[in-house]
Amino acid sequence: MSGLTQETPAIARDMARKVLCRFRNVNKSYDGKARVVADLDLDIHQGEFLTLLGPSGSGKTTTLMMLAGFEQPNHGTIELDGSSIVGVPAYQRNIGMVFQNYALFPHMTVAQNLAFPLRMRGIAKAERERRVSDILDMVRLPEVADRRPVQLSGGQQQRIALARALIFEPQLVLMDEPLGALDKQLREQMQLEIRSLHERLGITVVYVTHDQSEALTMSDRVAVFAHGRIQQIAPPDDIYEHPANAFVADFVGDNNRLSGVVRSRGGEEYEVDCNGLVLQAVAKSEHGIGDEVLVVFRPENGVINHPIPPAPNRFDGKITERIYLGDHLRLRCQLTNGDLITVKISNKSHLSTCGTGSAISLYWSGMDCYVLPQPAGKA
Repeated sequence: MSGLTQETPAIARDMARKVLCRFRNVNKSYDGKARVVADLDLDIHQGEFLTLLGPSGSGKTTTLMMLAGFEQPNHGTIELDGSSIVGVPAYQRNIGMVFQNYALFPHMTVAQNLAFPLRMRGIAKAERERRVSDILDMVRLPEVADRRPVQLSGGQQQRIALARALIFEPQLVLMDEPLGALDKQLREQMQLEIRSLHERLGITVVYVTHDQSEALTMSDRVAVFAHGRIQQIAPPDDIYEHPANAFVADFVGDNNRLSGVVRSRGGEEYEVDCNGLVLQAVAKSEHGIGDEVLVVFRPENGVINHPIPPAPNRFDGKITERIYLGDHLRLRCQLTNGDLITVKISNKSHLSTCGTGSAISLYWSGMDCYVLPQPAGKA
């Protein structure tokens, strides 16, 4: 694995300035009518970990399959390292692939599975054996070389599948829901292992998942898909803290949403009337006076029953539901205007003993409240 292990995080960061893969105006339809992927423009930088995140049917897996060569676009171009790969067979693209079902050959040993892509590329036997030994050490499974896949645990099979994708030193590694079959604890462990391998080797990874926490944990950037289009592409903290629209705000993490009308504005700061509650909030996009908008704010950012300024951004109401979730509680609260919002508190908080029906006062800073366009037809 000499070609892989020479990369360092510093070199990977330098390489990240280069665009390794480029989609331009890519469209894909299976029936000639509905577009599964629509007008896709996307740059993937060398050395980055990019996650395609979205619900089922959003276009993320189809995008990955077109990059892998298992699907072809109806329109547009896909380039890899400056050359078009539209029409190039999958086996000629020098791309590694990791699937959810591992796709290991059951009749082969682990060593034979790992050697297979090298043998198909005409690598000599001595070099194949050296690389197999190196990659097994890298994924910390040197003792399983002579076992068959059925003799491995789910986590071990996934490590071997990842090793097989890396062993021929591809330009790019694609992962399609690779941890979906694992239990929660093993899944979280494998997230960290994959991320660690990425940082050590400086490889370029495109990862598909519908799991938002997985995307936030592992990625340099996240592209949120819906209806065949990218709704937002940004680093994980930007996606979470500054959602671009109502879909991203709903899909990534928990958000309270109140509908309202813009009452005044000054630069990026807005005052919004939400059914009688006046909120101060910020926005990146332009909204006019009288526009119907959404104000979104995260449940964990609220201040509860402490000295709270009278207005704006103060909510008074009562607790209608209390849910224990181990390290925190979720309180569902009905406001005086009838709207429902959620707040998260530590299970060690002095409020943790409050029951349903208890009065509560809440406050969110205007810098933690964001004005977004009202989705079409939802005003």
